[in-house]
Formats: sequence, C-alpha cells, structure tokens
Amino acid sequence: MKKPPAVVRWIVYITLVIAAIAINLPFFWMVITAFKNESDVFSMPPKFYPTIFDFRNFVKSFQVVPIARYLLNTTIVALSVTFLQLVFNTLAAYGLARINFKGRTFVFLAIIGTLMVPPEVTLVPLYILVRKMDMVNTFKALIIPFMSSAFGVFLLRQFFMTIPRELEDAARIDGCGRMRILWNIIIPLSKPALWTAALYTFLAHWNSYMWPLVVISSDQKQLIQVGISKFASMWETEWTLQMAASTVAVVPIIVFFFFVQKQFIEGISISGMKE
Repeated sequence: MKKPPAVVRWIVYITLVIAAIAINLPFFWMVITAFKNESDVFSMPPKFYPTIFDFRNFVKSFQVVPIARYLLNTTIVALSVTFLQLVFNTLAAYGLARINFKGRTFVFLAIIGTLMVPPEVTLVPLYILVRKMDMVNTFKALIIPFMSSAFGVFLLRQFFMTIPRELEDAARIDGCGRMRILWNIIIPLSKPALWTAALYTFLAHWNSYMWPLVVISSDQKQLIQVGISKFASMWETEWTLQMAASTVAVVPIIVFFFFVQKQFIEGISISGMKE
C-alpha cells in the first residue's frame, strides 16, 4: 500500500496533537489548580502555572472531608462490583455464545435493548426496590443491583464468538464438561476482553455519583465522587481543595489503566467494538 505524502502525514500528526491537547487541557488544568492558592485561582488574566506550588491543598482536603474513608469505600464497592460482574457476565455471555437453546436470539436482543434505557428512568423504581429489601444506606445497595450488566454480557459474548469451536469440540471429546471448558479454555483465551470489561466496570462505579447520592445518607459509607462535591456549598466553592481531592481520586484509575492498556486495546479490537 502506497504511503500518503509527507505533507499529509504531518497535517494528520499536527491535527492529532492539537486534538490531544484540547481533550486533555481540562485534566491538566485540574492538576495545576490543585497546587494553586486562592489568589492564583481567581487572578486575571488566568495563570496557567501557580506562583508557588502549594502542597498543603492536598493535606487540607483530607482534613476538611474524610477523603481517605471515601476512597476506601469506593475501592470496596468498585472491586466488588467488578468481580461479581466478571463472574455473572461471563456465565451469561458463554451461554449466549455457545449454548443453543430456544429463544437465544430473543434473550440476547432483550439484554441489548436495556442499553437504550437511560439510568435515570430506573432510578426511582430501583430505589423503591432497594428500600423494600431494607438495603438503603448499606454497601449492599451499591453492589447487589449491579452484579451484572448488559454491556458486559455483550462485550464478552462478542469475544467468545471469535474463539474457534474446534477447541471446545476437542475438549469435549476428552471428557470435559461445559464448566471445565469455560474455566480451562474460554477464560484463558479471553483475558483481553475480561480486562476490558473489568476496566469499564471499575471506572463506571469509581465515578458513580447519582446512585450513591440517592441511596447513601451516612457519611461513613459515602463514595468519593459525592465526597468531592462537599467542597461546594451554597455560598462558595473551595476550588483548590476540590481540585486536589479530584486529582487524588483520579490517580487509581490512571494506574489501573496503565496496567491493563495493552489488554484493553486488544479486547476492543477483537470483540467487534471498533469501527
């Protein structure tokens, strides 16, 4: 295949660099603001770099709001939901991809159809259900309703469809049952898709705001995104402390992504989600 002219490549590179800067500028501004003092935040014209890097914002943010407790709560909830979704989504996806039963296509389409329902529509019915089960203001309300997801089932099912059936046929001839085939063949070959599903799930529940705000009233059980919003009151917003807390909250996501980025890209490309 003939390469495009050098001028065209340079135009593409420059365009991508400008787009990357524009996309990441809010993130850089958040991090820089975390080190500013109040005078630098409201200076005109705006200062991109602080006059003095003030690390006390991070210390004070932990003192004003129990950020450490919120981070621990969020980690427990996000990891629990991620583990449960990997278990139940894998079982459902394997059944839809490999087991022939009557109505399989209808069940799969019904699951995919739930993706078109906005979460705000199910917020009130879900809260009523949780309240009747006496789970309000507990970690169970943050974990149990999200033990499975339509997106996770779709992602894993698409990946399982790419695995040759001959591998399963050979294992079945050797006497393997479905669960052993799933555990010894399908799951080891599906690590990119599993890591991708884990990243999506962990990120979604790490950044969860609306549902914890509705269902959790105890400050000791609240999650990080709701905790960060407490720096904003009716009268003022402590921007430096809020940006410091936000910077701390985003660090686990960045670290997690760096560990799984290779598997994430491979899972997206193989599972049929790329254009």
